[in-house]
Amino acid sequence: MNVTELARAARAAAGPLSRSSAEVRNAALAAMAAGLRDRAEQIYAANREDLAAAAAEGLDAPLAARLSFDARKLDGLLEGLAALAALPDPVGRLQLRTELAPGLVLERAACPLGVVGVVFESRPDALVQISSLCLKSGNACLLKGGREALRTNRALFAAIRAATAAAGIPADWIALLETREDVSAMLACDRDIDLLVPRGSNAFVRHIQENTRIPVMGHSSGLCHLYVDASADVAMAVRIAVDAKTQAPSTCNSIETLLVHEAAAPAFLPALAAAMAEKGVELRGDAAARAIVPSMNPATDADWDEEYLGLVLSVRVVPSLDEAVAHANAHGSHHTDAIVAEDRAAAERFLAAVDSADVFWNCSTRFADGFRFGLGAEVGISTGKLHARGPVGLEGLTTYKWILRGSGQTVAPFVSGEERFTHRALPLDGGSADA
Repeated sequence: MNVTELARAARAAAGPLSRSSAEVRNAALAAMAAGLRDRAEQIYAANREDLAAAAAEGLDAPLAARLSFDARKLDGLLEGLAALAALPDPVGRLQLRTELAPGLVLERAACPLGVVGVVFESRPDALVQISSLCLKSGNACLLKGGREALRTNRALFAAIRAATAAAGIPADWIALLETREDVSAMLACDRDIDLLVPRGSNAFVRHIQENTRIPVMGHSSGLCHLYVDASADVAMAVRIAVDAKTQAPSTCNSIETLLVHEAAAPAFLPALAAAMAEKGVELRGDAAARAIVPSMNPATDADWDEEYLGLVLSVRVVPSLDEAVAHANAHGSHHTDAIVAEDRAAAERFLAAVDSADVFWNCSTRFADGFRFGLGAEVGISTGKLHARGPVGLEGLTTYKWILRGSGQTVAPFVSGEERFTHRALPLDGGSADA
């Protein structure tokens, strides 16, 4: 089938999937896990072919690390699938219940979006995470991974589709796209696709937004900051900075710029430089930072807007918390920013003032992740302010519908004043207005 046909088939599958029970969808998640285990060796073999092709093409080391799919990654995915199955069913969850008038009850209930199209990077484990979230939330999905992971994605897709179909899920609930032309065709499927989630560069996300009528949700970059306050514990700050930069430097929630209060800089920066040197991190500092650690390379204005996705960190010394906040808001991507501080008042000011989807205190930015948030996994991270924000898990893949149950009411008596609205909040468990 071509992309238009795949989208139509996904739309047809989305209906019965949205009406399926939580038990059916959880059983399908268990079947997905079993299918991945059963086909593990085939998946590993496909991944070895992708890695060999990537090496021959000279793929950068950070991208090659994302591309790898081994037993450790599979074990992590299986753990995530079990955690996802254990989460409450998001479909049909009552969010609000109001008596408009006696015998006239309004409810707001969560429901799936319908069909979700996701374009993601060369990280094959993302295919499993995204598809499992869509399945749990009752959504059909069209998935397009990076070219470098094509063989691995094919093997994962085959395992997932076969396992979930055997568990009673309509087979066309999931489709795998493979080419750039497929992505272009998907952008025209506004009648059948309800949401697009592009994961990639600024330029790529803008291209998607400018070339489709389908709503787009996602983030265009991950330029994250860590601010070390004057009150920070130096050892804690060093530990958090090293983790936030080096634990997985190619990810969107690793830090790219470190902001340091001028009062903390003399004690903190030498300790930071020593720790980062052990990890092979290149530091690029402003004049004030280089005055304390002369071995730093000079930072340029361009560094404050650079998402390195590697072992490079820009460092700026700031005179105040307010200046740190202003820098993060001006140069960041509104993804994740953190403060290290012992002063609670300073920390709360930072958390309130930084305009990002995730703001953290005394912990690594690497916690910005759907699985670590307890969401089961994530389709992506949204830096927008409409619908979902931050890691997009099950809730971000649902919308809601208004359901009004009456007993013959008409509007005319309310307009004339014969009847009056009560607008009384009701318990979500179905209790009466007097409960």
